[in-house]
Amino acid sequence: MEEMLNLLQKQNNKSNFILISPHLGHGPFSHLFDGMFIPKAGKKWKHEKASQDMFDHMVKCNALEEKMKKYGLEPEQDMLFIKEMIGGRLDSNKQKEWPYEGRDKDKSFLYEIVANKTNGIDVDKFDYFARDCHHLGIQNHFDHHRFFKFARVCEVEGGGKHICSRDKEMHNLYAMFYARCSFHRKAYQHKVNKLIETMISEAFVKADKHIKIKGSGGKIFTLSTAIDDMEAYTKLTDRVFEDILHSSSPELEDARKILNRIITRDLYKCVAKVETGTAEITKEVIQKWEDELAKEPDRLTPDDFEVVTTSLDYGNKDEDPISCVYFYSKNEPNKASCCYSFQVSRLLPKNFSEKFIRIYCKTNDENSLDVAKDCVRRWFREYTILEVIFIAGLLNIA
Repeated sequence: MEEMLNLLQKQNNKSNFILISPHLGHGPFSHLFDGMFIPKAGKKWKHEKASQDMFDHMVKCNALEEKMKKYGLEPEQDMLFIKEMIGGRLDSNKQKEWPYEGRDKDKSFLYEIVANKTNGIDVDKFDYFARDCHHLGIQNHFDHHRFFKFARVCEVEGGGKHICSRDKEMHNLYAMFYARCSFHRKAYQHKVNKLIETMISEAFVKADKHIKIKGSGGKIFTLSTAIDDMEAYTKLTDRVFEDILHSSSPELEDARKILNRIITRDLYKCVAKVETGTAEITKEVIQKWEDELAKEPDRLTPDDFEVVTTSLDYGNKDEDPISCVYFYSKNEPNKASCCYSFQVSRLLPKNFSEKFIRIYCKTNDENSLDVAKDCVRRWFREYTILEVIFIAGLLNIA
């Protein structure tokens, strides 16, 4: 760790800026925008790409290259390095032995500080742990100061230099990954939170073509196309919620009604929760479910239902997160290797992920809710477990 800190002190101006760069590309309401609204708008796009584009836009508009030189930065190489730190490799050639160009392989551990693609242990995670626990009143059991105390850079056989941890810290790191999963369960993927996100994204879809944003060259963009022009994208903030809510435009009436339901707490109701094990749930499957539910003889339509998928894991999907972490021992502090759960404890979990769906009904008068619950019950009775891919599923009717 001392080697890493010494290097960072020499590159202080670079590292300080990199710490905030991964979040430059977040749209309104953060992950709601790229995780829910953009897919519904029919686009494939991630905020990391926007962070890279926004960084280029910021440098160009503010003529920062000359200022970067004054602080000892090398604009061409360091800008490349910053963008690689944000979103990973830029070169699409996967055959290259070393995929990055901003720094040589002997400084490979630098790519594990801000957005760690190797195992997910990075300062971005430490930051939102502390921030969200403070604001949500949840106790943060992970001590990042202790992690820094036992972190060091080691040469790993066949894998370059990595940020490694002491072997005795395995339990603490499992606790960190478990804490991540708990935050998602208690907050980020909470039933009401996901419901409100669903309603906001639905309102954004209905308002999409009617929101006009001026971009570069005076060109006009919509809510979903603003991602293609950073000048327009800089003007896209959380305020779009209020802009729609307080508008008087007839074209925005449907979107306005949805947002007003959020403000007045007239929310959609969750009528069922189904655990799906590790089965993959596609957009096509969800559409089929909504169509099938609406076939029930109760005059409900697919638009009356919203099926929302949720995944909870330890940060590495179905895999053991510790399998990607390198550890060194007290006796061999410069030699690191991977460890596995059976080497740590027999009490650790066997499964590291779970998936489930929630079925919401948008019409929430008592009669409609009773009809919706009956629809869901009948639908699950008529279809076999394999047909709806609910392997070892459990149906909970609210």
